[in-house]
Amino acid sequence: MEVVKRSLRILTCTQKIPKSGLIKINRRNYAQSSGLSYIHNIGKQPLVYRTIGQQLTRAANEFGDREAVVCIEEHTKFTYDQLRSEADRLAAGFQCLGLTRGDRVGIWAPNVAIWPVVMFAAARAGLILVALNPAYEAPEMQFCIQKVGIKALVASESFRQTDYYEKLVKIVPELSSSDPGRIHSKILPHLTTIIINSERYFPGTFRLSDVGSLPTPSQINSIEDQQKDISPDSGCNIQFTSGTTGMPKAALLKHFGFVNNGIHIGNRNGIYEARVCMQVPFFHAYGTVITVMACVSHRGTMVLPSILYNPEKSLRSIQDEECSVIYGTPTMYVDLVNKQREMKLKLKAEIAVTGGALCPPQLLIDMKNELGLKKVKTIFGMTENSAVSFNTLDNDSTEQILETVGHIQDHIEAKVVDAQGNLVPFGTPGELCVRGYFTMLGYWGDEEKTRETLGRDGWLRTGDQFILQSDGYGKVVGRLKEMIIRGGENIFPKEIENFLATCPQIAEAYIVGVPDERLGEEMCAFVRLRSDCESFSPQDIRDFCKGKITYFKIPKYIEIVTEFPKTLSGKIQKFKLQQHFIEKQNERMVTEPLAKDISI
Repeated sequence: MEVVKRSLRILTCTQKIPKSGLIKINRRNYAQSSGLSYIHNIGKQPLVYRTIGQQLTRAANEFGDREAVVCIEEHTKFTYDQLRSEADRLAAGFQCLGLTRGDRVGIWAPNVAIWPVVMFAAARAGLILVALNPAYEAPEMQFCIQKVGIKALVASESFRQTDYYEKLVKIVPELSSSDPGRIHSKILPHLTTIIINSERYFPGTFRLSDVGSLPTPSQINSIEDQQKDISPDSGCNIQFTSGTTGMPKAALLKHFGFVNNGIHIGNRNGIYEARVCMQVPFFHAYGTVITVMACVSHRGTMVLPSILYNPEKSLRSIQDEECSVIYGTPTMYVDLVNKQREMKLKLKAEIAVTGGALCPPQLLIDMKNELGLKKVKTIFGMTENSAVSFNTLDNDSTEQILETVGHIQDHIEAKVVDAQGNLVPFGTPGELCVRGYFTMLGYWGDEEKTRETLGRDGWLRTGDQFILQSDGYGKVVGRLKEMIIRGGENIFPKEIENFLATCPQIAEAYIVGVPDERLGEEMCAFVRLRSDCESFSPQDIRDFCKGKITYFKIPKYIEIVTEFPKTLSGKIQKFKLQQHFIEKQNERMVTEPLAKDISI
C-alpha cells in the first residue's frame, strides 16, 4: 500500500486534481476521475531487472532438485539444475559453431523435451530464439528463415509423419552436398548450420547431441559468467504473427518482458510449486512465457502429456502426474470436457487457465463442472505484448469470470480510444491500447509496421474493439482487424487470399470467419473462378493447398460464386458473405445436413 501512496503523492504534485473528486484507487490501480478509459495498475510486487538466463540461475540455485520438465511420451525428466546444465552445454556448443550474441537461432519442433533446453541455451548464449510453427510447410519456413536471417536451425526429425529433412532440402538444395556448419545457400545466405534432434546422421547437418559434445568443460562453465553481460533490454525471442498484408510479421520480444510477465502471470494463475499440464505448443507465447517463464519463476513443473496434442493423453497425465493446474485453449477444453464425460477419471486439478481465443461462458461452466475444478481463469493479450495484459484475479466473482477477460495485469497501463485516438468514456467500445514493460521492441525488418502498431510514446495498438471498466476489468466486443482465431491459431484472411490467387483457375477469393462449435471459428473461402475454367471443385482447391500452406490455414468451407457483394466504391462487403454462409447453413440443417457445394 505504501507503493500506491507514494505513486499517488507523485501524481498529485504534477497534476491538478479537479474539485469534482480525488483520483479513485481500485484494486491497486488509479484511474482519472474524469470517467475516461485510462487505467494504470501499479502492482504490489516491483519489476525485476533480469534476463531469462539469470532467472534460470536463480531457479537452479534455489530449487535445483525440483522437476522442471516431465515429458511423458519421451520418458524424459529434467530438474531445474539439470535444465541449466543441459542448456549451458548446448549454449557453449552454439558458440563453438560460431554463433555470436544477437544471432538468430530457430527451433522447428513440436512439444519435445529439448524445446525448453534450446530456449534457455539460446538465452544464456545471448542469441535470439526464433520460435517456428512445427506445422509450417517448406515455403513458409523459407520465408521465416529469410525474413529474420536465421543463422542456425534446430529441428526435430519429423512432425506428423512428415520428414523435416525432406522439407529442408526443398528449401536448401545445397544441404545434402554441404559439410555440417558450412551451408552456402544462394536463397538463404545467412543460414550456415542445421541441427537435427535425432540419433541418425543426415547429410550436411549436425546431430543435436554432437553439438553438446563440442565444448570443453571450461567453455561450458564460462556460460554462467557471461550472464552478467547480457542486457535485460535486449531481444531474446522472435514470434511470427500474421498481418493484414498477408505476410507474417516477426515480433521481437525482450528478456525484461519475458521475465516479468512470467512472474506476474504466475502470481495470478496459482503456479507456485504447481504441476502444470501443458497442452499448448511451445512455439506460442502461451508456451514460452505463460508456461515456461511462469513455472521457472514459481517452482512450477511443466508436464508435457504428448508430443502432439491428444485430449485422452492430457487427461491421463492430469490424473497420473497429479497436475494441479491445466493450460489450454478453448478448443482443447471442449475436447477435454467431452473426453472426461466418457472416461470419468479421478482428477485432482484445481485450476484451469484458458487463453489463445475468447472462451464462451458455457464452456467455462462445463470446464469447472466436468473437470472438477475449484477455479477457472482466463488470460488475454497478444504476442506483441509478451502474452498477457488482462488476467483473472484470485477472488473474482462468477460474473467477472464469465463476462470479462479479467483485470488489467500489474504494472501495465491501458486505454481505449476512438478512431481519432481520443479517450472514450469507461464502458464505451473503442480500440484497446496498452503500454508497459512487456511490449515488443518492434517487428524485425519492418519499421513501417512497427510505427503503425507501436508509437513513439510507447502505446501499443492492439486492434481489439474493447470495453474498459473503471474497476480495471475489460471486455472484448470485436476485432478491428480481420483476424480469425481457429482453435487458438491466429489466421489473417489476406494471407490465404493472396495464396489462393496463385491458383491458375481462381480469379478472386475472399476469406471470412464463420462460427464453429469446437474451434470457435473456421474459415470459409468464397471463390470466383476464371471465365475459361469449365470445372474446378472445392476438393480441387483443397488439393491445390495441400503441402503449400499449413493444414490449419486450408479453409474448411469453400463456396463457388459468380460475384461478390460490394460497396459503391468497389470494396468487398465481407459481413454479407458471413450472413450468406450462416443463412445457407441454417437452410441446409433443415433440408440437407451435408452441403456438398460448401463442406469439404
